[in-house]
Amino acid sequence: MNGAREPRVVVITGASDGIGAEMARQLASKEGAGIALVLAARNAAQLDAVAGECAAFGAQALAVPTDVGIQIQCRRLIVSGIERFGRIDVLVNNAGRSAHALFEEVEDLSWYEELMRVNLWGSVWCTQAALPALKASQGKIVAVSSLAGLVGVPGRTAYSASKFAMTGFFEALRAEVKGAGVSVTTAYPGVVATQIRYRGFNAQGAAMGSSALKEEGAMSVEECARLIIAGMDGRKREVVMTAKGKVGRFLKLLAPGLVEKMALAALKQDVRPH
Repeated sequence: MNGAREPRVVVITGASDGIGAEMARQLASKEGAGIALVLAARNAAQLDAVAGECAAFGAQALAVPTDVGIQIQCRRLIVSGIERFGRIDVLVNNAGRSAHALFEEVEDLSWYEELMRVNLWGSVWCTQAALPALKASQGKIVAVSSLAGLVGVPGRTAYSASKFAMTGFFEALRAEVKGAGVSVTTAYPGVVATQIRYRGFNAQGAAMGSSALKEEGAMSVEECARLIIAGMDGRKREVVMTAKGKVGRFLKLLAPGLVEKMALAALKQDVRPH
């Protein structure tokens, strides 16, 4: 035995771009050979590119093309990581889709179900598959929710519902697995400079192609990833990203009408309810 420390194994869903890809890059650049990354997303080519960037820092990186909206693919992702590296220390449930539509304008609710499958069930399925390994390593679970999972945002009934559901699931799970030494960190980003809103569902279930939120002052993806990693490594219960988000959370109890005005103010004028 040479006493060399095994790399910690981190599974990241939604890792082909945005927050997930940036988390992978930051972990690889910081830990190099001390980390093994299992990267999941639907876009295989982009996923391979991110894996290559991480490998350039000395990290081990396994790309597993995965649609988290399909349960068997979630299980295959976790099994692939364990078969390759023998363990899992961290699961980052980051994959998700966005949506913006006034509820009264939605005729076919099937895409509401699809959004819930990806945002909620994808996280649940991956977590269920990984939990025995995480208990064995006394590892960490990260759930990337949204400020829309703390405060209902007009025009985002589907998205807020999926993120509120994530919040409730992981809050309950946190209490269940605490005794096993597994931590659960829920992150609540606000508006981050990624493409997620441009690719989200519109009222007809097609891709938006634009953002319905005011993008000025959006948090950089680098800062968002850094905050999530710090919360994960510190085993924090929650990471609420913005001052406005922290204030809004408590104002919900004291002045809910004011919080609704704040939520409306975050929307572009032409997509507000009339």
